[in-house]
Amino acid sequence: MAALGNLVRLAPLSLDTLPFHPYLQASLERERSKSESRLSRAETAAPLETAQVVNECERSSIPPAASSSFDINGRPNLRAFVKAVLDEAVTFVDDILPATFRPSSEKHSRPAVAKVQVLKHEISGHELSRIPWLECRIPRNKPPKIDQTGEAWCARRSRHINQQAEGTATFREFNFGLRESHSEHEGEYTPEIFDTYKVLAWTISDEPSEETPDFGDYTHVTMSIFEMCHKLLFPLSTRVFPVLVITAITGLIPPHDFIVVQVPVDIQTLPQAFYSNGRNLREGDDAVKRKKPVLGYAAHGIISLLPDVLITTRRVYTSIERCVLRGDHIDWIMATSSDAKGWLPMYVGLE
Repeated sequence: MAALGNLVRLAPLSLDTLPFHPYLQASLERERSKSESRLSRAETAAPLETAQVVNECERSSIPPAASSSFDINGRPNLRAFVKAVLDEAVTFVDDILPATFRPSSEKHSRPAVAKVQVLKHEISGHELSRIPWLECRIPRNKPPKIDQTGEAWCARRSRHINQQAEGTATFREFNFGLRESHSEHEGEYTPEIFDTYKVLAWTISDEPSEETPDFGDYTHVTMSIFEMCHKLLFPLSTRVFPVLVITAITGLIPPHDFIVVQVPVDIQTLPQAFYSNGRNLREGDDAVKRKKPVLGYAAHGIISLLPDVLITTRRVYTSIERCVLRGDHIDWIMATSSDAKGWLPMYVGLE
């Protein structure tokens, strides 16, 4: 069985893990300047103690890379990063899921005619701690206390007739509704979503160059950061989930399958964010958008937050959606992991 990866996880990605973008670079330079200022003041107060802190940070930081997967500043190359995330997601759904997930139940999801099979699997903290976080294609620091956590995964699998008819849809319709403008469309068909704020997007061409590798079998690749905003019933606060969204058609032309990956990302220090940094409190154009939200870190598929969960803690989601055309049928699978931070069993928010 394939090994677990380090990118499509519940632990949110940090800004310095992402490929270059002008907004990210400016934000990191501001944070670096603040850190240097604090360090300078600390050196004056306690030089020996500060030196120990700096040495510890150096030991735990991501090592500089000297390959084509990274730019001169040590940031992951855009194409290398995107391909690593997509490869990890495809491997998880195509290889790891069939080998480890176990059927849990079967249900109907109206108005679709097809039955939905629900499968479950739990990845232990021990398994997560064994991931070579710094040795993967795109290294990232191992999240703290990862061995004390786990990831409960739930998957929905269904097979649909490739036909434009009531209770089903064509592959072209699936592609339009789930892959193209994914976050905006999710906001349209999910009633509790009141805003899908696009924070930033990367410009990606399908054409490779001498400096950048190709995407292999991936085409029509997109990557962006959105803040997905959910309005819940009183007395719950609104929830905002910053999410890195990567979509692609997989396989050769004509497109017969596609994938959507959503990974949580921490953008609280990014000025271009709207809700994560509190800018909405001053600039929101209506009362709902000016409310102070509960900030979650999320990458989620078509899921509704539970209106009876009276919590104000962060909630975390990550998901992979994959559609494959097989003859006259479409296989649609979505694998999602969620953590309600101790208030609920991890599976409760997934079914």
